[in-house]
Amino acid sequence: MMTLEELKRRQELIDEINWDMTPEEAVRLYLEWGNNWARGDGYVIRSKGDYTTYFVVNCWNRPYYVYLIRRNSDEAQELARFELPRQFEKNVCELKGVYALEADSKAWLKRELGVVR
Repeated sequence: MMTLEELKRRQELIDEINWDMTPEEAVRLYLEWGNNWARGDGYVIRSKGDYTTYFVVNCWNRPYYVYLIRRNSDEAQELARFELPRQFEKNVCELKGVYALEADSKAWLKRELGVVR
């Protein structure tokens, strides 16, 4: 599994990150195929070859970690893992669970990875 520093050197992987994907949306898309048609959001999963790469924050135990996940309908691969900086803990990890990046932590991570959007 990659560190943040290793991920910074993988531009092809950075380019495929879906910055809007949340853990809940990924489950809906890839594990609950029957619900996909109702939203009309343009995402249609047709096969195990369709995947999304996105970040989640694991807030179950300290230290809290950010994971880069690649998910398809068959599995979720953890591609990278690094600690969530303490300044973002209160905003993201108020309760135990797995969450999407919030606005400030997402902006920080985009700067770290050289993503300008």
